[in-house]
Amino acid sequence: MRQILITLAFAFGFYVSTSAQQNNTSKAGVAGKSNISSAKGRTLSADSLVTSDGRWDSLYRSLPEVMITGERPIVKATQGKLIYDLPRLICDLPVDNAYDAIKELPGVVAQDDGLTLAGRSVTVILDGKVSTLTTEQLNTLLKSIPSSRIDKAEVMYSAPARYQVRGALINITLKQNESEAPSLQGELFSEYNQKHYEDFKERGSLVYSYGKFSADMLYSYENGRTIFVTDKRAIHTLADGSKHNMDTHEMSRIRGNSHNVRLGMDYNFSKDHQLSFVYTGKYDNNHNRASVEGAQISNTQTRNTSQLHNGRLDYRTPFGLKSGAEFTYYNTPSSQLLHSSLNGDELDFVSRDVQRINRWKFFLSQEYKLGKGWGMNYGVVYTTSLDHSHQYYYDVETGDLLTDKDNMKSRRREQTWNFYAGFNKNFGDKLSMDFSLATEQYHTTVWKDWNWFPTLNLNYTPSAGNVWQFSFTSDKSYPEYWATQDAISYMGGGYSEIHGNPDLKPSIDYQAQLTYILKGKYVFTTWYSYEKDDFKQLLYQSPERLVEIYKVFNSNFDQQAGVQSVIPFKAGQWLNSRLMLIGVYDRQKNDHYWDIPYDRHVVYGMAVLTNTFTLSSKPDLKLTVKGMIRSKAIQGVYDLPSSGNLDAALRYTFAGKRAILSLSANDIFETSQITPRIRYATQYVQNNYKSFRQIGISFTYKFGGYKEKQHENVDTSRFK
Repeated sequence: MRQILITLAFAFGFYVSTSAQQNNTSKAGVAGKSNISSAKGRTLSADSLVTSDGRWDSLYRSLPEVMITGERPIVKATQGKLIYDLPRLICDLPVDNAYDAIKELPGVVAQDDGLTLAGRSVTVILDGKVSTLTTEQLNTLLKSIPSSRIDKAEVMYSAPARYQVRGALINITLKQNESEAPSLQGELFSEYNQKHYEDFKERGSLVYSYGKFSADMLYSYENGRTIFVTDKRAIHTLADGSKHNMDTHEMSRIRGNSHNVRLGMDYNFSKDHQLSFVYTGKYDNNHNRASVEGAQISNTQTRNTSQLHNGRLDYRTPFGLKSGAEFTYYNTPSSQLLHSSLNGDELDFVSRDVQRINRWKFFLSQEYKLGKGWGMNYGVVYTTSLDHSHQYYYDVETGDLLTDKDNMKSRRREQTWNFYAGFNKNFGDKLSMDFSLATEQYHTTVWKDWNWFPTLNLNYTPSAGNVWQFSFTSDKSYPEYWATQDAISYMGGGYSEIHGNPDLKPSIDYQAQLTYILKGKYVFTTWYSYEKDDFKQLLYQSPERLVEIYKVFNSNFDQQAGVQSVIPFKAGQWLNSRLMLIGVYDRQKNDHYWDIPYDRHVVYGMAVLTNTFTLSSKPDLKLTVKGMIRSKAIQGVYDLPSSGNLDAALRYTFAGKRAILSLSANDIFETSQITPRIRYATQYVQNNYKSFRQIGISFTYKFGGYKEKQHENVDTSRFK
């Protein structure tokens, strides 16, 4: 309650100090304003193991798409890219950071705190610069960047090789600011959320520019508590035919804080001649207390800290040459104290583990404009990483190393060479093409192979506002570093074990997609994807002992075909809505899943409706209501029940649009968590994850005439 009062007082103080200025604000530009709405793609976090020891793949996929609202075009197509006026798309929505802004792009869906596009994961970059941050670290960075810094978004279902990314890509371009006189601008943000427990966020950013030099600095802090409740119903069948009831109730309480720092500097020697440097730092500290009751009795205390340091140097020349280097250091030590009793067996130990990653990336590329609409590009990228990790188990009383446990010490090196070349061509004003081919060598202690990755994009615009886009892409996905370690971790009080798989290999994905945009607003999409060696973490009840094992396996393939339509509609100036309808056929096959291979398929549908109501233009008051429903789906041996959720937000803009006060209610009916279950062969498990309604209030204030600017991101999707 005290933090709510602080946030309200903060908002009121700035309102009083700026109300006089607001009364004198020019009314120019108010007339002709168009209302814009967009669906915030959302999927339900079906079966994420929310502990410090493991994370789950999302239990179902999202789908593709593109969309436009407003009377003026929100999107235009060129050479395989759909370029969105993202600031216009989100101007009426309760969006305060880059991560939430990206979720408003048509077809983008948030899953397990990650983003997907066109039924698969999507890479997000800033200002065309690809970094080595993992998905989790990148999402943290995006959440700390004010949405007001965004200039536009480039969506590519098949990224050309010159972007040094394969598969789907979203490039967020941030506003640049050059000033002959010294200029300092900034933004302050504060947010309080109540989701059973409280969570408090604060953010401040500054942008300085003078002549050819510009710099930006950002700091954000988050502190709060979280609770996770899981009710498990399980019947465990052993090899001797005996059946054991394993019903349990697990409650986990986490308290933590996080610091994020970012410093970027640019120096422009001349037009298209720039030297850039950016540093990103992240520091986390978390404490987790968990208890399990029922068939198993246990108490667990886990503490983990982590630190990330990432530095990147880029150099760009006017004649198309680009070069750069990037270094990432990641270190996350953790400890776990576990006391557990199950069917007469006791677990009593302290475990300590560390994951330490050092990763370097170097690249050199060249682009040419050859005339008559032709362009050419080529380049080379070298990445090397060293994963130096260990995990040890100790006696609680004596502190001695337990030699009968699965202790692990590992030093694994990966190297990747990537060579690519491509060309693009404009055939008049209606037709454009972009083709590229990359070859990559992936080298570890287990795997050493070469792969080829073709990419093709075709855009045809028969008339203004009508666009056909065809894309074909191939992609490669890598498992997390920790998933490839020969280690065993415990969770759920000890009945659940997480097993590493040193033989895991990357998956190869091929996808073709056809999109049609009608009248710059209505979007229709169909696609087909085939992912070879797709890897998923699934649950298996061992017939040898009372333990359920979570392990990541490569499957034969994951095959998917789908259709999607996006239909925006308006009612005068008071309602702006968008309806997204999706249908998917999904087939998943794995002949090597323990002793119970599977070949399963399902057809499911999803509908997402977003409504933005303009309650008042003076004062500027808007209400956004979003809802989603989805039919039954599958993931591996899991059955996923139908689901749905409803969110709402009230947004008040004042003080000459410099201040924004938002009230939000997410997961109003507490349905965002579903109950995945397994009824396959001898497997019988059902995990019921409890949902909690979240109520929040936030306040944003911009000062100094705040224009914007920003930088890239970093790939951290494979870190622990």
